[in-house]
Amino acid sequence: MNKRKLVVIGGDAAGMTAASKVRREQAEREIIVFERGNHTSYSACGMPYYIGGQVESEEDLIARKPEVFRQKQNIDVRIRHEVLDIDIENKRVKVKNLDEEKESWESWDDLLIATGASPIVPKMENIDANGVFALSTLQSGIDVFNFIEENKPAKAVIVGGGYIGVEMAEAFLDLSMDVTLIDMAPQLMATLDKDMADLILEYMIEQQVKVFLEEKLVKFEKNADGSVKSVITDKQTIPADIVILGMGVKPNSELASRAGIKLGAKDAIQVNKRLETSVPNIWAAGDCAESFHLVTQKQVHIALGTVANKHGLVAGINISGGSAEFPGVLGTAITKFQELEISRTGLSEKEAKDLGVDYETETITSVTPAGYYPGSGKISVKIVVNKQSQRILGGQIVGFKGAAKRIDTVATAITAGFTVQQLMDLDLAYAPPFSTVWDPVQIVARRIR
Repeated sequence: MNKRKLVVIGGDAAGMTAASKVRREQAEREIIVFERGNHTSYSACGMPYYIGGQVESEEDLIARKPEVFRQKQNIDVRIRHEVLDIDIENKRVKVKNLDEEKESWESWDDLLIATGASPIVPKMENIDANGVFALSTLQSGIDVFNFIEENKPAKAVIVGGGYIGVEMAEAFLDLSMDVTLIDMAPQLMATLDKDMADLILEYMIEQQVKVFLEEKLVKFEKNADGSVKSVITDKQTIPADIVILGMGVKPNSELASRAGIKLGAKDAIQVNKRLETSVPNIWAAGDCAESFHLVTQKQVHIALGTVANKHGLVAGINISGGSAEFPGVLGTAITKFQELEISRTGLSEKEAKDLGVDYETETITSVTPAGYYPGSGKISVKIVVNKQSQRILGGQIVGFKGAAKRIDTVATAITAGFTVQQLMDLDLAYAPPFSTVWDPVQIVARRIR
């Protein structure tokens, strides 16, 4: 096993977590990582806060640089190297050195595909205008930061009201820009139910973000110098100095598919719980791979940093000769806009309905901390429950300071198979600076009980 050569495609969360685990277990094994970008092991989730000025430098977003992996862990990380093809029969990959414009073949005994996901960028007129960006890699975040520094844009337009869209709206407000957000959907944050998403919409409008829903992007207009001039929808023309595309992501699975590796949910690479693909000795992990959903018991594609890191660890254990399984996901996610905190886990009401589940829901509005304590703010909590078994299927939280991380209690309860009664019975901590005597996640459980 120690003589087996490991090649990793992709040098971010999943790829480097797996490579590091293999190195800890097998000190002498040859490990090569190919990364087509300039950076390894960085926090893509931190980019809006770097762009908005809350994070001082892009260096703060890098957990470990390529030279650290090379010098301290003896992992041969090659940045600016793109894998073009996977030859399954001969166990080799074709690699292009992007700086030297040279191609070569590299053999492998074990191969990990950790190619991540890419933002959805539609083909339309003038989408190549200077000032139109889609955030994915750290370099894309640096490009946005540099563009703002050099051009001092005053009007920002965001296309898409998901996590990136909401977070970038905050960043642009922090930079004193005029901010407009459009989305073709009838609500913000499609992973939430509309009643909860409407709380976010109301607050964003209060904070002077212009939000236009059920409005479809059609094309862009350019200035004479090639910079973006405006965003044209099916209803209006919106002046723009900078545009962020936040229209979702797709798994980077084309390389695997061309090689004959099977794809699964939403065209992510098909894997089992050991992160093995359909081809022996080839593994996949991170945003390019599918996961098992703990509630629906089906394969899904959920691109989150938490999932990518856990995928990488499981893959690394198995590649190095151990035995581990990735148990599954709930899609637990959290973000914020200004002072408003937002989180969700498990099934939404819409998802439960679409799946034909016999469910019931309850939503409450309470306060956190205690109402009489200084700084108390509203918190709204919604849970989705199986009507027959009374087991919790999902939860959503929107509120102010201290609200959103309560979703971890709900996620734990779902994973443990708790009923609403068992959630009510939990011995949760209480003191006026932190909570009401009945925590809001227990109040909603009491109400439905």
